[in-house]
Amino acid sequence: MSTSPVFVPAGQGSVIRAFGQESHFHLTGEQTGGAYTQWVEITLPGGGPPPHYHTLEDEWFYVLEGQMSFLKDGEWTEGGPGTAVYMPRNVPHAFKNTGETVSKMVITTAPSGFETFFARCAEVWNQPGAPDMQRIMEISAEHGIHFVNP
Repeated sequence: MSTSPVFVPAGQGSVIRAFGQESHFHLTGEQTGGAYTQWVEITLPGGGPPPHYHTLEDEWFYVLEGQMSFLKDGEWTEGGPGTAVYMPRNVPHAFKNTGETVSKMVITTAPSGFETFFARCAEVWNQPGAPDMQRIMEISAEHGIHFVNP
């Protein structure tokens, strides 16, 4: 666990683009001693991941801008700015930008590791041509992320 304070000025975190989304990582496992990862997720209208669950992390969402819908217990629930959502590990969930503008959310996962998952997927996703979804699925499984039918 890190015992040193961390200050990340605006615009100084790393940016990873994959899955049609842009992730601005502000606090990573390296900075938090592995305790958690925190980033701002920018999602285009209609964007968001398919239903999935994590075996390794709990996940928190806080909507800053836009209209989002969250899948929990097989049902979608709408939420705008100020909405907070918690998804414990092993619980199938998803989110989707249901608005007409770009959304922004603060997302936190604990323990850390999502920054590594996203970076590995971005390497595959951003290759010329269609992304190798089989490789994306393999990387996801290696990070304890499993996709499910809603």
